[in-house]
Amino acid sequence: MISADATSELLTILPLENGDKLTRHEFERRYHAMPHLKKAELIEGVVYLASPVRAKKHGKPHSHIMTWLGTYEAATLGVETLDNTTVRLDADNEPQPDAILRIEQGEQSRKLFHI
Repeated sequence: MISADATSELLTILPLENGDKLTRHEFERRYHAMPHLKKAELIEGVVYLASPVRAKKHGKPHSHIMTWLGTYEAATLGVETLDNTTVRLDADNEPQPDAILRIEQGEQSRKLFHI
C-alpha cells in the first residue's frame, strides 16, 4: 500500500510529455511516477515517448533481430544480449533501445550494437 505522503508526492509530479527538456534526474523521477508508461527516452535532454508498435512493421522484425543477437551471444563468450533495457549513457542521454549487444567490463559495459 502507498502511504498518503507518497501518494501526495506522486500527484504533484508532472507527467512526462514529448518534447520536455529535462535533466536525467528529473526524467527518472517523472518516469518512476508513471508506472503505466512502457517506454520513454531522454535524448540530448529531450523526452521522447514511444508510439504504439505494429506487429508486421516492428514486432516481427524485432523478433528476428533478437533471435540473431541471441544466437550470436550463444556462440560468443563475454557478450550479452538485452531487450528493451534502459541505458544510462551520460547526464543528458537515457535511451531504451529495442535491442542491445554488449561486452561486460566490471560494473560498466561497452555497447557493441543497439537498435
